[in-house]
Amino acid sequence: MRLQINGDEHDLDVITLKDVVTHFGLQEGLVVTEVDGTIIDRLNWKDINVQDGMKIELVHFVGGG
Repeated sequence: MRLQINGDEHDLDVITLKDVVTHFGLQEGLVVTEVDGTIIDRLNWKDINVQDGMKIELVHFVGGG
């Protein structure tokens, strides 16, 4: 499936938004997701089936000094 993630095209074999986050190895508690302009609550990731052409933004938080 071809998805646009953070502005870059990716071919991924995923079913849900949760699968996308897992694919990139991101910690669920530190990620905000947006699909086609709508922020999706982490509790709903498993219920959002991704479709070819979706635009997904993954914003993750990192600590540092």
